[in-house]
Amino acid sequence: MKLSRPVSWFLLAFGVWSWVIWVTFVKNLVKDSSGLAFEGGHPTAYFWVHLLLAVVSFVLGTIIGGIGLRGLRALRRTS
Repeated sequence: MKLSRPVSWFLLAFGVWSWVIWVTFVKNLVKDSSGLAFEGGHPTAYFWVHLLLAVVSFVLGTIIGGIGLRGLRALRRTS
């Protein structure tokens, strides 16, 4: 399957956006002082669930961004 240039750029931008957003979220999660993420110095279920969401988003963002990058490289080779 051949991806168009706009679709490839969208997928690459999605991958980068996913990393930027979730890295920021994880930093804030680790520094949480509201008591949601840590209770008595120990991680709560809230922490683990959101960390899992972040890891899954990192993986999907990497895969989707990689597809976009491969699409752009393929378009450059055919031009």
